[in-house]
Amino acid sequence: MKEKIKEDINNNKEESSNKSDQTIESIEKLGQLNIPTFKSNIQNIVIIGQIEGHMVSPPQNKTTKYEHIIPQLLGIDENPDIDGLLLLLNTMGGDVEAGLAISELISSLSKPSVSIVLGGGHSIGVPLSVSTDYSFIVPTATMTIHPIRMSGLVIGVPQTFAYFNKMQERVVKFIARNSSMTEEKFRNLMLNTGELANDIGTILIGKEAVQYGLIDEVGGLAQAREKLQELIRLNKKD
Repeated sequence: MKEKIKEDINNNKEESSNKSDQTIESIEKLGQLNIPTFKSNIQNIVIIGQIEGHMVSPPQNKTTKYEHIIPQLLGIDENPDIDGLLLLLNTMGGDVEAGLAISELISSLSKPSVSIVLGGGHSIGVPLSVSTDYSFIVPTATMTIHPIRMSGLVIGVPQTFAYFNKMQERVVKFIARNSSMTEEKFRNLMLNTGELANDIGTILIGKEAVQYGLIDEVGGLAQAREKLQELIRLNKKD
């Protein structure tokens, strides 16, 4: 009897130790004590910081790695228990090809998707924000529209300009195809010289993004989830 009690005590201590280790690991990785878990038909994906492509960003940068996001998107499309995607954005932009790859994959999902721009959806974050079936932006969020940039060695020849122009056209056409903004209007905002102090481009705040036809509606998390459930119901009905 005593041995049984000792065994139970040891098992409880081991279980408590494992839970403590998991809690510490959660705090270190996520900055919080626990994450509420429940079964849902919606998959949430959060894109924050800088979108990292083939080149690794400096360690002090907060990044979203495309090799993490793309497998999740594939899983969403294949998982019969997931009916829709809610994409939350607070990004400064980043790698153009990685951002476009994620955007194209989201826009081609067979399941409904809704995005919400929270703090910011800048640069290549703009194609990401319009890649879903419906998009929201909170009133205080900002979106910066500007031409693409390239770092590192740049050769000063006409071919370099032609390459830049082709990359820019990929972004412009994707945005025009997935939003209510025309290519001409987007280029005008992108090449605006009277707003940014050290650059050319335009900053849109909240409802301005809706007025220009870039984002569908001003709203927050509750509105985004409600819209996504509506799209899911329509998709199932069809």
